[in-house]
Amino acid sequence: MSKPYIVCHMMMSIDGRIDCGMTVQLAGNAEYYETLAALDAPTRVSGRVTAQLEMASGEFHATGSPLGHEAFSKKADAEGYNVIPDTKGTLSWPDDSGSAKPLVILTCEQVGEDYLEFLDSRNISWIATGRDRIDLKRASEILNDEFGVKRMAVVGGGTINGGFLDAGLLDEVSILIGPGIDGRKGMASTFDGLPMDRRPVALKLESATPYEDGAVWLRYSLGK
Repeated sequence: MSKPYIVCHMMMSIDGRIDCGMTVQLAGNAEYYETLAALDAPTRVSGRVTAQLEMASGEFHATGSPLGHEAFSKKADAEGYNVIPDTKGTLSWPDDSGSAKPLVILTCEQVGEDYLEFLDSRNISWIATGRDRIDLKRASEILNDEFGVKRMAVVGGGTINGGFLDAGLLDEVSILIGPGIDGRKGMASTFDGLPMDRRPVALKLESATPYEDGAVWLRYSLGK
């Protein structure tokens, strides 16, 4: 299949937790953005929950008929995009015209046609693929073939990271470990939401870079 080179890049505590309110308090927070830039992956994939908290303008309540087939709409050419998975179309957005890093919303084919019309009216690109859940493999192919995305960083949360891992789409895992422990019960981890019978994924360490503040940048490749 044709797809971008895909790296998952996250900052976590040494116990694997990724809550942003926690990691921002740790040494290494500045290095997270430096290391992300060093990966040269201008297209970024954020989870729906993260997007709702940090990027979206509210909620959208779809009432229209489901689309029912694969389709996409490209509104802009850019060196990089902000890709947001939103399976059924629940997030509202401001107009995206002229954005330096345009939005691309990923949905499944059960998304309401009125939601896609809303995205079109806001000059927001979208990809609808997968019968009742997003087909991440096909979405990655479309991003590569139709949007020209060659390198892409998946930057969380844990569920979307786990989705790309489970689909066999990751080429690399890049982890910036901050020197601290979260320890709170039930907090999200770097990869989350996979079934209990899922076997662990073996990684090959490619590099380890320590920093004076105690942070460590680890880069792993995935054997395929």
